[in-house]
Amino acid sequence: MSWIGGKRALREAVVQRFPLDYERYIEVFGGGGWVLFHKPPWGDFEVYNDFNGLLVNLYRIVRDRPEELVEALRYVLNAREDFERIRMALARDSPVSEVQKAAWFYQIIRYSYAAGLSSFAGQPHDMWGNFPIIQQAHRRLKDVVIEHQDFERLVRHYDRPSSLFYLDPPYHATEGYYQNVGEAGFTEADHFRLRDLLLGIEGKFLLSYNDDQFVRDLYTQPGIMVQEITRLNNMRQRYEGGAQFSELLIANYDMDERRRATSQITLF
Repeated sequence: MSWIGGKRALREAVVQRFPLDYERYIEVFGGGGWVLFHKPPWGDFEVYNDFNGLLVNLYRIVRDRPEELVEALRYVLNAREDFERIRMALARDSPVSEVQKAAWFYQIIRYSYAAGLSSFAGQPHDMWGNFPIIQQAHRRLKDVVIEHQDFERLVRHYDRPSSLFYLDPPYHATEGYYQNVGEAGFTEADHFRLRDLLLGIEGKFLLSYNDDQFVRDLYTQPGIMVQEITRLNNMRQRYEGGAQFSELLIANYDMDERRRATSQITLF
């Protein structure tokens, strides 16, 4: 699903750097779920989390009540007046059903400019073309635990030596792009809170971040591995007109072990 800061372009690079041995997979800043949906369901215990309550409600409805969601979306209009009306209703927490809220929020995502949730795109979009995607997502999410917690509380709850946390927080100096309907933003203090949390966990973490000196300074720590990767970045294309964006992948384990193991299997 389209989402600000989504990891469509980076998802394969992230999965390739997963450790070989883990039993719990926890996606802490779930967003559009690109990594979760790309990751093969290896039989591990999986958790999707996001602090945006509207997004979490949408994923729960997709998992548990997909037919009702499809029916609520069947005759929606791609119109500016409808977009503004339902956006205002979501912002003031309209007392409608969870299914209706999920349908409204899905409309906002699909009909907004660059999935930014704030402005009407004014572009053709076939909502019925999304119905098979909703069914596919329902099947993939059927055994996934869906959480709605602050990242610190979530990580502490699921932390075990066998846990792998993938974290894709709002990037430093771009936090304002993540002002979602009805939600407050990520603050600079939260970057420090996240760092302090991760340095003390029992499990493993893989963290994706923008490459700037602030982030490098945060994670220049003993036992922390940092890799630089360059990719196309939709957010930078949208706001700055650039094509390439340097990102960092940060982990408290050897990120190359899976690729080395794959190479050895190929050789034999």
